[in-house]
Amino acid sequence: MPSTLRKSHYRTIQKFNIDYSTETVTQYESERTGMRVVVVDVKGPKVLGFFALATEIHDDSGAPHTLEHLCFMGSKSYQYKGLLDKLATRAYSNTNAWTATDHTAYTLETAGWAGFAQILPVYLEHVIVPTLTDAACYTEVHHVDGTGHDAGVVYSEMQGVQNTQGELMTLVSKRLMYPEGVGFRYETGGMMEQLRVLTADRIREFHREMYQPKNLCLVILGEVDHKNMIDILDDFEETILQDIPKPGAPFKRPWVDSKQAVPLAKSIIETVEFPEEDESSGEVMISFFGPPCTDPLQMGAMDVLLTYLAGSSASVLENILVEREQITSGVYYSRDNRPNAVIQFNLSSVDSNKLAEVEARFFEVLRDTVKNSLDMVYVLECVLRQRRQIKFSAESNGPSTDMIISDFLFGSRDGSTLKTLGTLQEYDELEKWTEGQWKQFLKMWLVEAPHISILGKPSLKLSKKLKTEEKRRVAEQKKRLGESGLKELEKKLEAAKAENDKEIPRELLEKFKVPDTSSIHFISTTTARSGEARKMGKLDNPIQRIVDQDKSQLPLFIHFEHVTSNFAHINLIIGTQTIPVHLRPLLPIYIDNFFNAPILRNGERIEFEQVVMELEKDTVGYTMDSNAFGNSEMMRIVFQVEAEKYETAIRWIKELFTDNIFELERIESANAKLLADIPEAKRSGNSMTWGTETMVHASKESIGRARATLTKALYLKRVKGLLEAEPDTVISQLKEIRDALFQLPNFRVLVIANIGKIKKPVSSWELLAKDLDLEKPLLPLDKKLDRLSESGKNPGNQSYIIPLPTIDSSYLLSVAKGPKSQKDPEYPALMVAVAYIDAVEGPLWTAVRGTGLAYGTYFSRNIESGQITFDIYRSPDAFKAFAMSQKTIEGFVSGATPFEATALEGAISSIILGLASGQANIVNAAQASFMRQVMQDLPKDWNDVILKRVRDVTVEEIKQVMEDILLPVFRPKMADVFITCAPIMEENILSEFKRIGFAPEVKPLTYFQDDYGLKAVDGVEGIDDDDDEGEEGDVEVDGEEGESEEVDEE
Repeated sequence: MPSTLRKSHYRTIQKFNIDYSTETVTQYESERTGMRVVVVDVKGPKVLGFFALATEIHDDSGAPHTLEHLCFMGSKSYQYKGLLDKLATRAYSNTNAWTATDHTAYTLETAGWAGFAQILPVYLEHVIVPTLTDAACYTEVHHVDGTGHDAGVVYSEMQGVQNTQGELMTLVSKRLMYPEGVGFRYETGGMMEQLRVLTADRIREFHREMYQPKNLCLVILGEVDHKNMIDILDDFEETILQDIPKPGAPFKRPWVDSKQAVPLAKSIIETVEFPEEDESSGEVMISFFGPPCTDPLQMGAMDVLLTYLAGSSASVLENILVEREQITSGVYYSRDNRPNAVIQFNLSSVDSNKLAEVEARFFEVLRDTVKNSLDMVYVLECVLRQRRQIKFSAESNGPSTDMIISDFLFGSRDGSTLKTLGTLQEYDELEKWTEGQWKQFLKMWLVEAPHISILGKPSLKLSKKLKTEEKRRVAEQKKRLGESGLKELEKKLEAAKAENDKEIPRELLEKFKVPDTSSIHFISTTTARSGEARKMGKLDNPIQRIVDQDKSQLPLFIHFEHVTSNFAHINLIIGTQTIPVHLRPLLPIYIDNFFNAPILRNGERIEFEQVVMELEKDTVGYTMDSNAFGNSEMMRIVFQVEAEKYETAIRWIKELFTDNIFELERIESANAKLLADIPEAKRSGNSMTWGTETMVHASKESIGRARATLTKALYLKRVKGLLEAEPDTVISQLKEIRDALFQLPNFRVLVIANIGKIKKPVSSWELLAKDLDLEKPLLPLDKKLDRLSESGKNPGNQSYIIPLPTIDSSYLLSVAKGPKSQKDPEYPALMVAVAYIDAVEGPLWTAVRGTGLAYGTYFSRNIESGQITFDIYRSPDAFKAFAMSQKTIEGFVSGATPFEATALEGAISSIILGLASGQANIVNAAQASFMRQVMQDLPKDWNDVILKRVRDVTVEEIKQVMEDILLPVFRPKMADVFITCAPIMEENILSEFKRIGFAPEVKPLTYFQDDYGLKAVDGVEGIDDDDDEGEEGDVEVDGEEGESEEVDEE
């Protein structure tokens, strides 16, 4: 029956407006299957879908996690691996998924409704009626390859995280909080030992149980055609009725109808060791049960209380434990929405010998907080700030999708709990709470509540033990299987790959036409300019006229982007070339100290806690970082304020720059926090491939290098000694940095706001410029390209292998020369080539991830440094993944592998999606406009220009850039390779790379550290370099002795 005549099976449960934003929420339910839909109408070019299933399991098999991968391997009507993603790519879409403890969510992000509508029924069929073949389970979940090693996409992923600090501590905490039979107790990602024995039948059984329409909620945000969506869902349901359990059959709702957690009877403290060579610092994890996540008043109160306790350097726990006593580098909190929420505190970088002492001190501070008077002025400010931040977030992104999913998992089926998202009434109530109510709440949920404390302790012994045991297990496995058994496994694997990789008929792909782009509604902004920015060109528009009416002769470079908003986003971009090179490694301390130091106001000293409280009162957010819109050589100060606080934000920038008091205690605190975080940073294999590359390829002039982990590791240790011996020297150096930065020629301003609501948009900045030299010309933008070392400018002579005992896999980064401008004639073809080769279910995905050789591979076009990089993420053998990637690209260059016309269309579509993602909301769109015009020297309509050029790219041009730009990352004389790996992998990776012409050196991380000429202070306690194993040598950079930064999942 035509959809225009039939009656829909979907009923509207409710429709309501968000009273603190402009969005409307509509909730639907299918009366036939029970599937639920929540639509949030949001203006913008992108439509976002989150398809959430409540997934509860009572073991560590990892079945929920495996389905996250297996559902992409084919469905009832589309029995081809990769078809969904190939279709999605053509429809300006991208798919992804995640597995949480309580749900699995499949995501669809699309430029425009037309593409979303085309993919929606295909995607849903993959979720509800997947093929789940034996072959797919074999390759994607776990298998033993022909060499006797365990592999599989899911297995490799969990291998990379199972023995990390966070995973080990979290698992023990869950085991202690929840009894057997409660799903929150288990590792839904899968433990390696259970993944090795998990069967396809068990996965299918879990799918039949949990993947039913009545257990599925579609959350969709964007410009949605509601009638078209309902028609699509009605049609889809017709196709699955014979494949799902009868909709009327009894169904036990996960989590709600299940065995519930019981309150903790007592507090438990347990020590958990994690493998680590550096045994100096560990972590404390403290968990409590909280109020029901469906109670907005209690959850709102908890959010306010957590902000009061640990939301900033002025908050109770942060101020005492971090700033004053310096016994941890940070107190971080989180809350997981559960029937009874879980509240967790993490105390990072704690002295390994004082873990129990610090845990006890945490509770002493909590007890003292209840015993003493609360700062009720600050409590009220936390309430008001929490409300401001929710409004701010909703303006750009709509209401929280996490809260909508949580409502589906745990909320009332009549829609009453969802509707509470439409108001912030709970904060009106919380404004009235008395000190007694807040203290009682604090006592009930934290101070007097039983808790689970996990003391995470690093262990070199455990690190060695795990490596030895794994080596022994694999050796025994090889011996047990024997040569003939390994050959049989190799045949089985190849057969499974062949079945999985059967060719998708071209005519099937072509049935799905590339959608029209008319449904993609890009957000437009209006540009205006003032001061030095006028030299970029004269503008004539209503916003420019508003700016011109504020008659100010201030030469300050100000770029305005007009949007419809109740907030002002103020960005001060700061050049760094005026900072003396030898002082640049002090920038991390300067940045940390910027908002966390006392100031002198009208002759009166204002303590830093009061400064922070006032900042929080006046803003939605504020930050200072050493990366300005992708430019890692410039700095940026950001203030997000209500429009009427525009001038207040400028006054703050001025005051923090000029009236900051450099106090020894605050500087020591900043340095201690930075030093304490270094051991954890050095445990990440992926971060350290990028970290070592930075030390080798950037010159000492580079801000990125000066603030890198491997610079801080040595330099800040020396600073600690200098602070003890000559504190005035450090203070004077920080003042020198301030004076170098606070110069008008360094400044460029970006203002994103409804300019009509801003009083004095230009002249308000005269306060900042007061007493500055207005005659000096604006300095050119700092560029990473100008701050490369010789090897950074000419890769091909240095490669390194860095064994890390903290990881179980390997990571690789290869760097070669690339384009230096988006205006480069080869750039459009390079965009298409990378989009084609990197596509989900594209050539590299199939060849590397699809065969279990790595969790992911990625090419990056780094215009800022004139480099092309190739990244292998979490691989059981980085060399095999590297060699397979090279072979794949060589096939296209030689002509042995033909280009698929449908995949080329998909590459173009993915570029369009990328452009839409870059301006998904009003702030993104305004920032993108500024970046193009100011930071990248491109016209405002560059997206239109480059898209036309991309559409005109030929296959021959793609082949040429693959040969000229992509293949060099695999060639010894043209690329530098950086590899981090488990020590057990070192020997094999070294020999294989030597065999193909590379000459990698095996070095410890300390080899790459740099003190920038700051030597250790003799006789100062704790400043020796005994733990710097690496007095083995320093990296040669620019002829000087010295030394030289991730991944979405599906």
